Amino acid sequence: MKPYLLSLAAGVLVGVIYSLMNIRSPAPPVIALIGLLGILIGEQAPPLAKRVLSAHPVDLGWVKQQCVPHMLGRLPVGLSKEEKQKCPPTSS
Repeated sequence: MKPYLLSLAAGVLVGVIYSLMNIRSPAPPVIALIGLLGILIGEQAPPLAKRVLSAHPVDLGWVKQQCVPHMLGRLPVGLSKEEKQKCPPTSS
């Protein structure tokens, strides 16, 4: 989740800089971004329809396994306890 927040913060910072310099942002309009979201959602419709028509249950586990990774991308994962123990402590 942290990379997403950092990305958002960087985008806001660049937006402020563009505004201070009176430069129009090259980013696509919001309507285009909503269209991209629609594409991601629409790509999930055929697998969902196949699942429903085959009389298999559509439960939260299936959605998490089939839909979430495609729509959100691979989310960052922290280190396991074992991996944390192997890492030397950082000095701050």
